[in-house]
Amino acid sequence: MTKKLAIISDHIVTPNGVISGCLIVKDGKITEIDEFLPGDFDGEIEMAKDLFIMPGLIDPHVHINEPGRTQWEGFETATTAAAASGITLLVDMPLNSSPVTTNVTNFKLKLEAAKDKLNVNVGFWGGVIPGNRNELDDLLKSGVLGLKAFLTHSGIDDFPNTEKADLKNALQIIKKYNRPLLVHCELTEDHPGIAEHKNNPNDYMSYLRSRPKEWENKAIAMMIDLCRETEAHVHIVHLSSAEALPMIAEAKAEGLNLTVETAQHYLTLNAEDIPNGETIYKCAPPIRERENNNKLWDALKSGLIDFVATDHSPAPPDLKEISSGDLSKAWGGIAGLQFALCSLWTEAKRRNFSVEDIAKWLSASPADFLGLSNKGKLENGADADFFIWDPNGTTTFSSEEIHHRHKVSPYAGKPFAGKVHKTFINGELIYENNKLINAHKGTVLLGNF
Repeated sequence: MTKKLAIISDHIVTPNGVISGCLIVKDGKITEIDEFLPGDFDGEIEMAKDLFIMPGLIDPHVHINEPGRTQWEGFETATTAAAASGITLLVDMPLNSSPVTTNVTNFKLKLEAAKDKLNVNVGFWGGVIPGNRNELDDLLKSGVLGLKAFLTHSGIDDFPNTEKADLKNALQIIKKYNRPLLVHCELTEDHPGIAEHKNNPNDYMSYLRSRPKEWENKAIAMMIDLCRETEAHVHIVHLSSAEALPMIAEAKAEGLNLTVETAQHYLTLNAEDIPNGETIYKCAPPIRERENNNKLWDALKSGLIDFVATDHSPAPPDLKEISSGDLSKAWGGIAGLQFALCSLWTEAKRRNFSVEDIAKWLSASPADFLGLSNKGKLENGADADFFIWDPNGTTTFSSEEIHHRHKVSPYAGKPFAGKVHKTFINGELIYENNKLINAHKGTVLLGNF
C-alpha cells in the first residue's frame, strides 16, 4: 500500500536554504518539496508551520557495545537515544563489543545481535589490530563501511593498538574499496605529566597534562605522511588539539584524501570549568582549554574540520569511578548520543551560527563522508529520514528522560536550546515528544562495494 505524507512548514532546511512550503513523502522517499500543497494530494497532511524540518542527523562515531557488553549500552537503548536527538543513522564502532569487529565471524555475530532492535538505521565499522591483515578484505566485502584503528591503548585488551606497519598495510587494502581508515590519534610516550597525575588522580588539570597535545600532533603528522604515501583515505577521529590544525590545512591544500571530525564535548565543554573529581568529563583525548577549543570552532566554520560526531562511549557508573572521583582509574568516554543536537546547537547559537550550519555539520557532511548520496539532505529523491524541531525551544533531560543504558553524562539535567518534536525514518514517524512510538523501524546499512 502506498504511503503518502505531506508536511507543511515555514522552515524546511534544504541544500539551497531554508524555504517555506510543503515536503511530500511517498513510500519512504522525498518526492517533492514545493511552495504549495498540490490540490490533488490524497495522503496524510501534517501542519508544522512554526517548526523546522531538518534532514536526519548522522553520527558516524558511536560505541554501542553489543554483543558482549550490553551492561554498558546496547542497540535498543542507543538507537532510542539517537531518535530522541533527531539522529536517523549512526555507525557503530568495532569496540567495545565482545567480540570486537575484526573479522567476518565477529561481524556476523554483531549483525545477529542487532536484529529486531534498531530504532534508527545503523552501519558498522570494522577494526584493524595487529595480526588481522588477512581478515580485512573479507571484512570490507561483508559490508563494513570502513576500518578503525588505535595508535594508543584502546581501553580494552582485545582491541590492541596498531603500529605504523599495520596502518600502512590497512591503507593499501582499504584504498581498493574507496573507504576510509579512521584513526584514534595519540602516540603515547613517557613524560613527567603521567607521574604527576598518579600523585593527583582527582585533579582534572593533572589529567589534562598527562595526555598532552604533542601526543595527538605527532600521531596526526604520522597519519598525514601515510596518507600521502598510500594515497588512501585517512580520517582523523575526535580531534581535540588545535595545534594540529595548521598541518591539517597544509595536507588538505596539498590535495590529500584527509578528513577530520571533532566531537561535541570538545566544542561545548572547557577544561577550566571541569571540577576536580568529576569523572563524567573524562575522555581521551581530553577536553582541553577554552582557547584551544575556540580554535576548533574557527576550523569548523572554515570547513577545515569536516563534521562533528559524538564519540558516544558510555560505561556503567562503577567503571566511571563516580564515588572515588579517581580520574586515573575511571573509564574514559563521554555519554553524549542523546545530547548530540541540543549540546552543539546551544553553543553554536551563542556563537551566531545557523540551523543550516547544524545541517551541514551533523547531516550533509557526514553523509558525504560515508558516500551516501541519498541521505543527509532534504531534496527530491532522498530518503525520507528527517526530524521536526523547534530551535527556539528549550530542552532539559532528566534522568528518567535519558534513553542511554546509564544516565551518567556531563549533560544530564542541564538546560539546552532546541527541542526535538518528531523523528521520521523512511517516512514513518518513530519518535514523538521524548517517546518512542514506532519501534524497530531502523535497518542495517551495509557498504556496497
